[in-house]
Amino acid sequence: MNDTNGINLNSFDGWLRDGGPPAIVLREALVPVEGEGGVVFPPTFAATEDRTFKGGYNIDEYGDGKNVCLIDSVGSQANRIEPIFAREDYEMLVPQVVVQAGTKRINLLDAGHRAGDAIVRCSALQNELRRAFLADLDGNAEPLAKLAPTSLVFGVWDSRDTQSKRPRLIASTIRAYDVKSLHRSAQYNPATAYVDDGVLEQAVDKKAADAQAERGFVHVPASWSHGGVIAAGGIRRDATLHLAALRLLRVGDDVKKTESLRRYVLGLALVAFTYSPPGYLRQGCNLVPDLDKKREFKTVYGDGRREDATVPGATEPLTHGLAVAFAKLAAAAFVVGEARGVSFDPELAKKDLAGDEKPGKRKKAKVEK
Repeated sequence: MNDTNGINLNSFDGWLRDGGPPAIVLREALVPVEGEGGVVFPPTFAATEDRTFKGGYNIDEYGDGKNVCLIDSVGSQANRIEPIFAREDYEMLVPQVVVQAGTKRINLLDAGHRAGDAIVRCSALQNELRRAFLADLDGNAEPLAKLAPTSLVFGVWDSRDTQSKRPRLIASTIRAYDVKSLHRSAQYNPATAYVDDGVLEQAVDKKAADAQAERGFVHVPASWSHGGVIAAGGIRRDATLHLAALRLLRVGDDVKKTESLRRYVLGLALVAFTYSPPGYLRQGCNLVPDLDKKREFKTVYGDGRREDATVPGATEPLTHGLAVAFAKLAAAAFVVGEARGVSFDPELAKKDLAGDEKPGKRKKAKVEK
């Protein structure tokens, strides 16, 4: 076997066989760059239609006075990590599929629904993708791995067509505990009193007054808006690599191809899992590791044992560099799918919009040749 940095192609085979550990978990304490007690701005969400949730921060309250606030969702974390596979250091690990949509070039790695996204569904790859999803439903994930392998790592659901669904192998979420919500108020003052100075006429109705406010010609107060939170109970990133779910991948009854597929997807998953995503999440939310609290990075076994995550059979810790070394070996053995450059097809989009099948209904398996 080829050997790189002590890693070879079968280094992680124990994880890929029945009886292997169900998961690798990471638990990491984070702190605002301002330090402990610094104000953090979580994402805001729209209200539900029934107004059960009135919009704003996603804070779950408990009867004992404690609460948990979502800082970055599992989907958002995936969208921050997946695009690394378009970078120079990683691009050789996956096929680069780029869709030209008007004047924009969109890499499939940036598409929110991955292989199930409209941007690629309505392109020349439509039928090939459909065949890949149908093959996956029949127990052969190899065609999807050749075309969009990160869909097998971060999860995909072909909800608009075949209903093929693959769970996330990697789930990462950032939450803040026992938060205290803050509010802020502001006052906009125009450069001059346009109406009082006779530069503009007084607004005669609400529509005109709103227009003057919107365009910055009058004083505008902004009272009691979201002002961030202080996490009294700390901030933590929890991430899991679900090896048990990875072991569900197969290429029909072909043992050798199944082994090669699992090694390849594991390599990608390890690269993504050991990568440290940027801590700058949004304006007012810039997080770094809390060095005063030890990071937990464990391999979890079926009998409940938790051991430091190391390369199987070795004592050296599992690092990002070792993950990349293994991923390169696994990718070469699997043979990465070819790069593609296709155009978004407005006519296919029109047909897609005009489809008379009900959402969630699986279409017939007929595919154009």
